[in-house]
Amino acid sequence: MLKVTGLSKSYASEHGPVEAVKGIDFEIPAGGFFTILGPSGCGKTTTLRCVAGLERPTGGTISIGGRVVADAGQGIHLPAFRRDIGMVFQSYAIWPHMDVFRNVAYPLQVAKPRVGRADIEAKVMEALRLVGMEKMARRPATDLSGGQQQRVAFARAIVRQPKLLLLDEPLSNLDSKLREQMRDELQELVSRVAITTLYVTHDQAEALAMSNHVAVMSDGMIAQCGPPPLVYSQPATRFVATFLGTANLLRARIVSSAGRTATVALDGGTEAVQLEVPPGLGAGDWIDVVFRPEDTALSFTQGDGNALYGTLERISFQGGVSECHVRVGRAVVRSNLHPSITAQRGDPVWVSLDPGRCVVFAAAAS
Repeated sequence: MLKVTGLSKSYASEHGPVEAVKGIDFEIPAGGFFTILGPSGCGKTTTLRCVAGLERPTGGTISIGGRVVADAGQGIHLPAFRRDIGMVFQSYAIWPHMDVFRNVAYPLQVAKPRVGRADIEAKVMEALRLVGMEKMARRPATDLSGGQQQRVAFARAIVRQPKLLLLDEPLSNLDSKLREQMRDELQELVSRVAITTLYVTHDQAEALAMSNHVAVMSDGMIAQCGPPPLVYSQPATRFVATFLGTANLLRARIVSSAGRTATVALDGGTEAVQLEVPPGLGAGDWIDVVFRPEDTALSFTQGDGNALYGTLERISFQGGVSECHVRVGRAVVRSNLHPSITAQRGDPVWVSLDPGRCVVFAAAAS
């Protein structure tokens, strides 16, 4: 439904051209929820603005519903109002001099061909019903809370029933509790209206919870794209592994290997563990091992042979779990422990690893 091919965008600066987006490709099928996730400055918002028609791409093509809306090579650049999109901005952009009804009605009032007054009334009230705001239709915009403004912005974005919905970090201005509530509501609303959605965020929890597909972006390029469980559990690069969620990244050396199975020793550690390594790596090679705290098990007695011995340096109670920092050789490993288990700083512990949950890369240059 949305197809982006070879999209690039550069800006002029006093130091020369700055490449914000570097030839990325992705597609969203009809009804899909696709999230671009990445740190500030990675190019995700620039990508969204190019799709919206608010920025002119330097290169590549963009198609919405099979219609080319941007082609840098052919000089095609349809303005935003001709792209059949709805958009929710980070700031919501609610007009303070209008009430809720007029804010939502505005896209219909300026639409061409003109929409009749009765149809505007019906469409606006239906959109407000979807977001649970129909009883506040005549409330002044200045009397709305942050969550209510977010609902109004969403209603305004879908009132014309566009082909594509664009969401630019719409929850970032809310407090953590309300953000979690609105995340669930927004996911339900998008599912209910069955609209193709492109979502941009730096919040990993939002990306993992809401998306059919997630693209992790870094330095203007897509580092990995796929279903959230796959990207989370099988990161393609060190950046994806460390940016998405919490991960341990440890340097290790292969002691011996038989095919893909290798015995590896952590740099500075005393224990060896069995892991599966990529093809082409063998005894003597250095590797980087990535695994997540929830994929480990802590024991205060000797491990099962696939465990790293260390000393408990820190334990942090976090409600449903206690996060433990374990000193293993020159590294600190994070592991989770049930909060009912009593542990003390300085306790000897073993961190058991599941080889199937570890991801191994050839070691990066130091």
